[in-house]
Amino acid sequence: MTEQTLADYIVLTREGYEKLKAELVRLRSEGRQEISKMLEEARSFGDLSENAEYHAAKDAQAKLESRIQWLEYQLGKARIVDEADIDASKVSLGTTVTLLDLDTSKELKYTIVGSEEADPKAGKISVASPVGQAIIGKAPGEKVEVKVPKGIRKLMIKDIKV
Repeated sequence: MTEQTLADYIVLTREGYEKLKAELVRLRSEGRQEISKMLEEARSFGDLSENAEYHAAKDAQAKLESRIQWLEYQLGKARIVDEADIDASKVSLGTTVTLLDLDTSKELKYTIVGSEEADPKAGKISVASPVGQAIIGKAPGEKVEVKVPKGIRKLMIKDIKV
């Protein structure tokens, strides 16, 4: 038996895990029922070999089953970051960080999450993103330079919360 490393896991916050789990439950029930109705309706149109509705429903079924398998895999490898284990003295997975852009004086607020639950528009950035990698393990007051597509950003960590 080999020793597992962090790379063997998919690290998620509790919220991210619950979101994926809810999607899986919904797809297994409502999603499959919807596809079943689509297939049944398409079969009623007759000859399946030239039935565009049937082929579209079969494609939708394949996509649904693929998504279900992906979710099952993700959840099976998931390791949940427990809030009680988070050290708010430095940036880590599950912390919410307030940054100051030193060039624009604009404050930015991000929650550091696993890659699977990243949503920059919602203020959730991946620990594997350029900014995430630059600030992980840093403490309030520390400055970092981050190479992003638009160039180099100079950031200072103002605050960290769990």
